[in-house]
Amino acid sequence: MAAPRRRHEPAETPPAETVIVDAEIGCGHDGRAELVVSLRWSNGHVSKVVLDTEAGLRLMRNCGVAHLSELAGHSWRKILEESKCST
Repeated sequence: MAAPRRRHEPAETPPAETVIVDAEIGCGHDGRAELVVSLRWSNGHVSKVVLDTEAGLRLMRNCGVAHLSELAGHSWRKILEESKCST
């Protein structure tokens, strides 16, 4: 049996910064794919943000990932960054 936690120890320490915890493909009202990103805020609350196709692809480029599962742990600020790819 595990030792009981002390009163001042939280069950799980929330991140110091808001981070992506999950991402999945959704269908927009126009039939185009959207990226539904779950964010965990510094207070531990989780909420979802819906990104259009272009913003979702830009987020993946900004994070340097090829798969949605690799977005977990990245800063939410990557959503706000302009594309780093040259045009």
